[in-house]
Amino acid sequence: MQRACAAALVREGESIILNPGISNDDKAALDIIQKLGASVEFKDEALIIKSNGVKPVANEINSGESGLSIRMFTPIVALSEKQITINGTGSLLTRPMDFFDEILPQLSVDIKSNEGKLPLQIKGSLQAKNIAVDGSLSSQFLTGLLMAFSVSNEDAIIKVNNLKSKPYVDLTLEVMKQFDLIIPVNNNYESFEFNKSEITNQKLQIEYTVEGDWSGAAFLLVAGAIAGSIVVKGLDVQSAQADKKILEALSASGCSISIQLEQIEIGPAPLRAFHFNATDCPDLFPPLVALASYCEGTTVIEGVGRLAHKESNRGLTLQEEFSKMGVEIILQEDLMLIKGGNGLKGANVHSHHDHRIAMACAVAALKAEGETIVDEAEAINKSYPNFYEHLRKLGATIN
Repeated sequence: MQRACAAALVREGESIILNPGISNDDKAALDIIQKLGASVEFKDEALIIKSNGVKPVANEINSGESGLSIRMFTPIVALSEKQITINGTGSLLTRPMDFFDEILPQLSVDIKSNEGKLPLQIKGSLQAKNIAVDGSLSSQFLTGLLMAFSVSNEDAIIKVNNLKSKPYVDLTLEVMKQFDLIIPVNNNYESFEFNKSEITNQKLQIEYTVEGDWSGAAFLLVAGAIAGSIVVKGLDVQSAQADKKILEALSASGCSISIQLEQIEIGPAPLRAFHFNATDCPDLFPPLVALASYCEGTTVIEGVGRLAHKESNRGLTLQEEFSKMGVEIILQEDLMLIKGGNGLKGANVHSHHDHRIAMACAVAALKAEGETIVDEAEAINKSYPNFYEHLRKLGATIN
């Protein structure tokens, strides 16, 4: 949804977005594109966005707590010559943004940051040039550059070192393609080459359907494996989304699962420990920990290094909160070891204002002995405001 908002802004014309998202992150993206000159109208459950490109009508944008929005929209803001302040709230104020301090001046953009953190002051206009970027922290920085470069007027090559989360880049390129933007040549994720001689005539109007979100659905699927049986609809099993890999972990755990084109049927079975590499899909750590807690034996998940700069330091947060429910988690360099299968007890846990921690604790509570209380439970509004409602529909008792 957020990528669709950005693509609808940078392309000129009308974009009709079907199945639009309603989370706080989605609302932040919609607010940003309106401040950058787009008009937004809801009509018959569709979202109509009209844009003449990036033409800011405000002096400041705010990404809320959305890491994707802040990283994606900053290079897009830089397409304008107007000085804009970029801000956020909550944990986003402490997350590193020094990537832009290094990269944007190479693209003829003036930038002032708060010692590598928010707020940022940006003044363009961005000129696409050959650059090299570090992709080890997050692919979200690259997403913003790809969007901005697609509407610049220069040939340019973005070289990328040590890119993590390649599936998220695939998703960005797929959205760009569907919005009729110029797509770079992808040289095995080591460089992305824009050739403006390939410019084609853009359609005046495009229609785009937002996919169901695999990162949110992962919690429902794990709930089914722990406490099911349930049916989950609305997911594209051929999606480019990285978090579709939850299916691999579920299959490895031994749960009962039937993956069909229109729906996924999932239910409990004797669950066993599994080994999973989450380096390219770090958002799966919280639901995977909930799943592993009910698996007999020690589950090993790789990729802990990707968890430090999320809404909370998720490695430590998961270890702390799940220990309250009786689950031992060991952090060992880039590995997380979860000792499962010993039963969970209800406890008073805290989301740490992190949407995925709140959902992981709620899912783990479904088969725990006794009641679980999740403090700051409303953190789920960041990405999945209907989460508790959906658990209620499946028969959970939630107050």
